[in-house]
Amino acid sequence: MVEPADIKKLQMNASDSDEVLVQQAKGGDLSAFETLTTRYERRVYSLALRMLRQEQDAEDVTQQSLLSALEHLADFRGESSFATWLMRIATHASLKIIRKRRGLETVSLEQATEPAEDGAPIPHPEFIADWRESPEQLAQRHETRQIIDQALDKLDDKHRPVFLLRDVEGFSVRETAEALGLSESNVKVRLLRARLQLREMLTQAFGDPGQRLTPGHPHHREPDTQTHP
Repeated sequence: MVEPADIKKLQMNASDSDEVLVQQAKGGDLSAFETLTTRYERRVYSLALRMLRQEQDAEDVTQQSLLSALEHLADFRGESSFATWLMRIATHASLKIIRKRRGLETVSLEQATEPAEDGAPIPHPEFIADWRESPEQLAQRHETRQIIDQALDKLDDKHRPVFLLRDVEGFSVRETAEALGLSESNVKVRLLRARLQLREMLTQAFGDPGQRLTPGHPHHREPDTQTHP
């Protein structure tokens, strides 16, 4: 049974910054860590679900990530935000599951994918159109989240984590590279490919019909059929 004093402490903690809560938790105040858990549990689960696309796996990753954060809290030096640190933990836990699905438990993510991406040409889209908003901007809008998630599901396990960390979670290129065990240049290439793939899949849903271009034609707008004086 939760005591009134514990409830009051949690309510007081709720207004504290992450930095304050981390210091309190390091000092043995478990209610401070519980406040951090409440603050970020849903975000961790959302990231894991988008990466893994299975609810049970996402729930397992969420539990593992929060437990790992508690166990290793003393190692957190504050070089990045607590949220970024926690998301890295969740990313690593998710990648372990992805590797196990592939049967690549002892192989790094970089080794598990084709290595020559930096020199490979960027594929030309099959269908393009001018957009009112970019894929990363659309990903932040609540009313389009379901459509975005369906498109994200179609990205492969190589490109989806890069897009999620860089454009959805707001990681820097360096932080994304560190979280995924990739080079910064590789992150940039994968991010570009992910954006192009998403743009291709979402064009029909979000493209401006008046600015649409058809495949196999030069990148010029279609002629205006209206008669002008």
